[in-house]
Amino acid sequence: MNVLKRNNVVVKGKGSQVMMFAHGFGCDQNMWRFVAPAFEENYKIVLFDHVGAGRSDLSAFIPGKYATLEGYADDIIEIATALDMRDIIFVGHSVSSLIGIIASQKSPGLFKSLVLVGPSPSYINDGDYVGGFTKPQIDELLESLDQNHLGWSMAMAPVIMGNPDRKELGEELSNSFCRTDPEIAKHFARTTFLSDKREVLSAVNIPTLILQCSDDVIAPQSVGEYVHQQIKGSKLVLMKATGHCPNLSAPEETINAITKFLA
Repeated sequence: MNVLKRNNVVVKGKGSQVMMFAHGFGCDQNMWRFVAPAFEENYKIVLFDHVGAGRSDLSAFIPGKYATLEGYADDIIEIATALDMRDIIFVGHSVSSLIGIIASQKSPGLFKSLVLVGPSPSYINDGDYVGGFTKPQIDELLESLDQNHLGWSMAMAPVIMGNPDRKELGEELSNSFCRTDPEIAKHFARTTFLSDKREVLSAVNIPTLILQCSDDVIAPQSVGEYVHQQIKGSKLVLMKATGHCPNLSAPEETINAITKFLA
């Protein structure tokens, strides 16, 4: 299968240094439309849709493969191989932060640095670790998604977006969730919210920026601080942006933080 078609890969930009942008759960590459163009003048930009999202090839969705984040990481490695790209600056939002970390460890030298936007290695509280949710809360969230995908999407999107005074943002995220095939959305939600990848953090050995939003119900500040503590030498930026999607709600602040890190 043509990997580039499978993941709806788009390459643009004038530079030689590659930046790859990876979207989170329920989204697609369109979520980077306010951020990625700022880097096109000086970088080569790679955008893609995870299989099951956006304009990816839905027929390529294999439940067994995508039951783990490793399946998504393998796709990223395949995209980079198809494009003959190495030493990439990887920018991952939400669950894609962890997918990127996994890809970097499966294929050393693939990435030059990591930018993790709202990362969470585990959403479930465990002893001293505060992931933001109890196991029953996650079970309830997944059960609600199973029973009513559209209702869940419309109720959860504004909460995740976290900008109640800007309803259009919540509506955009809700529409993105609703466009996703319900069965694939349920599957990816399980893979996302039930994964525990805390063990991969300490092995990260490339420059890493962590962007932590204020009032993020999905990845609270305690999680960002945990990721920062586990990744030696990482840089943690506490953003003024609220919610879980600063790439939509605060693109200028997101661009500025990434630009400063890359300088």
